[in-house]
Amino acid sequence: MGEPKKLYIKTYGCQMNVYDSERMVEALGGNGYVEVATPDEADMILLNTCHIREKAAEKVYSELGRFRDLKVAKPDLKIGVAGCVAQAEGAEIIARQPMVDLVVGPQSYHRLPEMEARAGSEKVIDTEFPEEDKFERLKARPKAKRGPSAFLTVQEGCDKFCAFCVVPYTRGAEVSRPAARVLEEARDLVERGVREITLLGQNVNAYHGAGAEGDWGLAQLIWALNDIDGLERIRFTTSHPNDMGDDLIAAHGDCAKLMPYLHLPVQSGSDRILKRMNRSHTAESYLRLIERIRAARPDILISGDFIVGFPEETEVDFQATLDLVESVGYGQAYSFKYSPRPGTPAAERPQVDPAEAAERLHRLQALITAQQRAAQDAMVGREVGVLFERAGRMPGQMTGKSDHLHAVHVQAPPEVLGQLHRVRITASGPNSLAGALI
Repeated sequence: MGEPKKLYIKTYGCQMNVYDSERMVEALGGNGYVEVATPDEADMILLNTCHIREKAAEKVYSELGRFRDLKVAKPDLKIGVAGCVAQAEGAEIIARQPMVDLVVGPQSYHRLPEMEARAGSEKVIDTEFPEEDKFERLKARPKAKRGPSAFLTVQEGCDKFCAFCVVPYTRGAEVSRPAARVLEEARDLVERGVREITLLGQNVNAYHGAGAEGDWGLAQLIWALNDIDGLERIRFTTSHPNDMGDDLIAAHGDCAKLMPYLHLPVQSGSDRILKRMNRSHTAESYLRLIERIRAARPDILISGDFIVGFPEETEVDFQATLDLVESVGYGQAYSFKYSPRPGTPAAERPQVDPAEAAERLHRLQALITAQQRAAQDAMVGREVGVLFERAGRMPGQMTGKSDHLHAVHVQAPPEVLGQLHRVRITASGPNSLAGALI
């Protein structure tokens, strides 16, 4: 039996890309590949790309340029581009970087082993939206031990067509995995050491997977996961305000394994801008939704997303965003300056002055940072559950995530790795908490 081939995979962007990269590593394992940590030692380099951030394609071309000398030194090295940039750019990637051997979109990963076998002798491109279930084809081959936390994709694509977003074009229409297959994969993960599962979807709370008696919603799926012995925590991301149904809100109050953390992007506090974004909710409807969620689970930590400097945003519109942030009180939030995505409606509209947008972003992030720090400071003295995931940076220190997704550092023996323990929070830092085992 020959030496195994070596695969280097670099993952950009969202948690779903992390999940997809894990599946691709497992799929290429059937072709004799093992994952390595650096491109220098690889027989195949695979970039799993994201198209959400500004100039995403140009950053991929720049990254590919760094491998030019490596390709010259190792002519048999195979280089592939996967993910949303691959879907958006297609054959243009090989036209601009002829050293690339294969291009595969996010709905065609299950074809990667066959593509890899052909790559090198020919250029291979697959950016179709095939009808077969890629998840069924991408079932894990080796039953390797896993860490205590894992991602599990249950839904892909989006039908919302927000004016700023490329997801409907790169990931396609909303598709949900059958409930039985999700539960099968969840049980497999638990058998391999996972104690916390985060359900993933571009619009995860729109989940409508086939069940035994008609389609299941996300709440029904969560309750079924709640019954799996050995699974101790459930999370989900990312959600849309319009799909937070009564049953899902109730689950936050009633389901013991569903953690008190919810990422619920609003994007803007201005109804005028929300309408221009095609968000189909208002600031008021979002605030009332937050009230209902907190009534069901008073200690829940709310996270959000904001876009600043969206085309035609005025200072009045931006002030409405600041007002909404003040009203909600976020424990965490992500905020970005708008940048055009080719092919999206917003890219063709009058743009806000970049310096003005940057100044607004600075003000928003200062407010969010203050709220995040206040939420962390309020945890001092409280008792929380912590799932330990790795050794900390300091001697004798272990690090894990709290129920509210805060990073927590504790002086504890290595044996706590992979275990859930009660911890009393003793201090709050800029981006983490310190605690002591109870």
